[in-house]
Amino acid sequence: MADQDRKPKYEEGSLSLIGAVALGTGVMIGAGIFALTGQMAEMTGPLFPLAFLAAAMIVSCSAYSYVKMSNTYPSAGGIGMYLQKAYGSTLPTAFHALLMYFSMVIAQSFLARTFGSYTLELFELGDRTLFVPLLGVGLLLAAFLINLSANKLIETVASVLGFIKIGGIIVFGVVGVFIADSIDMGTGGDAPPPTLSGFLGATALGILAFKGFTTITNSGSELKNPKRNLGKAIMISIALCVVIYALVGFAVASNLSLSEIIETQDYSLAAAARPALGEAAVGFTVILAMLATAGGIIASVFAVSRMLAMLTEMKLVPHRHFHMPGSLQKHTLVYTIVLGLVLTAFFDLSRIAALGIIFYLIMDIAIHWGVLRHLRKSVGANAIIPTIAILLDVLVLGGFVWVKAIADPLVLIVAVTVMAALLIGEWLFLANSNSSTDSHHTHIH
Repeated sequence: MADQDRKPKYEEGSLSLIGAVALGTGVMIGAGIFALTGQMAEMTGPLFPLAFLAAAMIVSCSAYSYVKMSNTYPSAGGIGMYLQKAYGSTLPTAFHALLMYFSMVIAQSFLARTFGSYTLELFELGDRTLFVPLLGVGLLLAAFLINLSANKLIETVASVLGFIKIGGIIVFGVVGVFIADSIDMGTGGDAPPPTLSGFLGATALGILAFKGFTTITNSGSELKNPKRNLGKAIMISIALCVVIYALVGFAVASNLSLSEIIETQDYSLAAAARPALGEAAVGFTVILAMLATAGGIIASVFAVSRMLAMLTEMKLVPHRHFHMPGSLQKHTLVYTIVLGLVLTAFFDLSRIAALGIIFYLIMDIAIHWGVLRHLRKSVGANAIIPTIAILLDVLVLGGFVWVKAIADPLVLIVAVTVMAALLIGEWLFLANSNSSTDSHHTHIH
């Protein structure tokens, strides 16, 4: 009976199409538009709105593999299950699934710190260093409590926040563009000149703003009519975000010079609202950002804890209960939040984003290669689109790594160290699991 209690519980048909879109856009919009704009402008100068559009094109191409697989194999394991279908219960599956898991936890920390950065715009504080992580940690703990409740509450909270956020951001974008003198961006004296590597690096960051669509793939066991609705939810989420990002990108570019966008990169939407619409608009934008990031974290925690539970069920990752009561899902929720708290407390926004995009793009390449090499016939995929997706991923990852190697090599050292630790740890765990299984079989015979 205890073992039965430990099993993840999935409520079939408990998520609607609208709820799935709200979960996807909740993660995408929260992370993307509120904190990445300034970082992308720092990399590619006045071309940053085009980098968002380039990222949208790459993600649309990339989504093809996910739609094909989610139509064939709808599952709560999402990407973990897709990797297993492509590579079996092997080291490549475990390694790439954990890269996805870490990139999703990193996204939560990114949202948490963004929440802190925007909230502090409501107060006159000199030094933000301590308060940003403190506010982020508080938000993660609140998301943990909400995720302990039923799916229906999670869907309702994420949906309501999603609709408020989308409506509010559209208002911000339309009004910002409408009242601006022109949509040309002032460069300022110290603006960086655009370069190819900078543009590719900014495009990679832009992909981070769209990658939330992958959280929808984890809802396969809970979504109504998943074979029809999973792919539809993914494409609707991406399309909504393309429109919203383009609108807001032009609104920010119209109201701040490039050097101002870079200087206020952690809270650039609030900064753009100030010259355009005054202090009341700053308050509106900050509250919008707080709702958006809170909704994004609730949606992300919901998806990523279920993915880790599925990987545990598939015996691809080690698991310890640590005497915690409740189901496996509750345990993976605790691990996810604890890891997010550590990242939020000790890493700044740009480094969190850099780790997230490196892990995500490597995993994304593995997904497309799996479709191309092993699953093309079973999922009915055209070989050309995953091939293009791989080439584009390699291109933007190369540009991003080049930029970081010059500007912040430490983040690359951390990324390589984490990946090496995951690879070695998983190799030892799987080797030990296989030898235990073999000795068990021998004992039975």
